[in-house]
Amino acid sequence: MTNEPMTNVNWDLMMSEPIVAIVGRPNVGKSTLFNRLVGKRLAITDEVPGTTRDRLYAEADWGGVNFILVDTGGLELVSNDDLIAQVRAQAQTAIAEADVILFLVDVKDGLTAGDEEVARVLRRSAKPVLLAVNKGDSQVRREAAVEFYALGLGELYPISALHGTGTGDLLDQVVAAFPVEEEREELEAVKIAIVGRPNVGKSSLLNKILGQERAIVHEAPGTTRDAIDTQMEWEGEPVVLIDTAGIRRKGRIQRGVEKYSVLRALRAINRADVVLLLTDAVEGATAQDAHIAGYILEEAKSVVVVVNKWDLVEKDTYTMQAYVQHICTALRFLDYVPVLFVSALTGQRVDQVLPTALRVQEARLMRIPTAELNRIVQEAVARHAPPSKAGKRLRFYYATQAAVDPPTFVFFVNDPRLVHFSYERYLENRLREHYGFLGTPLRLSFRKRGKG
Repeated sequence: MTNEPMTNVNWDLMMSEPIVAIVGRPNVGKSTLFNRLVGKRLAITDEVPGTTRDRLYAEADWGGVNFILVDTGGLELVSNDDLIAQVRAQAQTAIAEADVILFLVDVKDGLTAGDEEVARVLRRSAKPVLLAVNKGDSQVRREAAVEFYALGLGELYPISALHGTGTGDLLDQVVAAFPVEEEREELEAVKIAIVGRPNVGKSSLLNKILGQERAIVHEAPGTTRDAIDTQMEWEGEPVVLIDTAGIRRKGRIQRGVEKYSVLRALRAINRADVVLLLTDAVEGATAQDAHIAGYILEEAKSVVVVVNKWDLVEKDTYTMQAYVQHICTALRFLDYVPVLFVSALTGQRVDQVLPTALRVQEARLMRIPTAELNRIVQEAVARHAPPSKAGKRLRFYYATQAAVDPPTFVFFVNDPRLVHFSYERYLENRLREHYGFLGTPLRLSFRKRGKG
């Protein structure tokens, strides 16, 4: 088995969606603005300062342009409180990752020393900063917003996050500030992303796969920063490994900055065909692992869960089986997701990682012949009758596979409203019973069609 790297390149490729981070002092309305811009009540809003602690992210769009919006905890730059320091670290990470920063201030409070401190941090970021003056619910308040010109951040945008006033003009400027994407030719290769929380061993795993010190390994979270793409060949198959990694000079590593980061994982997941979700066997599955797993599911990406540091776990006959159940439950994955137990330190089972990922990619591109698909559906319906509602029974007329990557199936029925989620899951299980679709999500769509 040969796995010699062909070429190492650092393209600094970004996912297509730019990242917009909302930052500001506590309780200026960041979460309210976040909910307004994404059109959903995703962030918890409360009058108590500090309600938002972990960064929250969601996909948003304006004028046909998609982007990732990030809500952050309030910046209190002069406090030594441990929780506030963690919130500050998260917000600073969001600033570092963002393409555009929305700096939110509160016209009711007026210009404060805290606003001035945040403005100093933002000026050092060298990122486009848009100054939004919130709670401008009246003409008097909007006129009072002019005092924020003193921050020296250029034009300001009076808005009301609660009522939506002025947010359209603000979004026009956000989209206009996005960096121009350069056309880059993507390699014809299977793209495999290695993602996970800081310090779970991503760079160690990459190095062990490559058999050389491709990425710097360091025990302190924060060593790896940007995305590094490594082109290689595995048994004749071209592969690009996307490490959520890039190296910062040691003097620039900030303690705690990476503790809750998921933004780098978002960029890698978006570009990948298959995602290796790395977890820590000693710590078990955490809430942050679940955040990353949730995004993998939302993006319908294929996945292999890789449990690292397995050499450090005391084991008996049932340990591995129990751990698989724990992983699938905690990360909301189903039993179609393969779970590998490895040690990047000793090399235990690392040789199984890429072969498993490539099998998963084959499943992602699998196509079922139409006649075979309809035979499977007919057998499934005969085995378990479709549900009925108010005396009307669900009927299946025809099924076809509309796409691969991921496999997408369309079922033509008499009334899609009769399809209960449990029956949809039943059909998915029947498809997996015949074809497996290892590590790969399936999309099932139900459309109305008449008898004729």
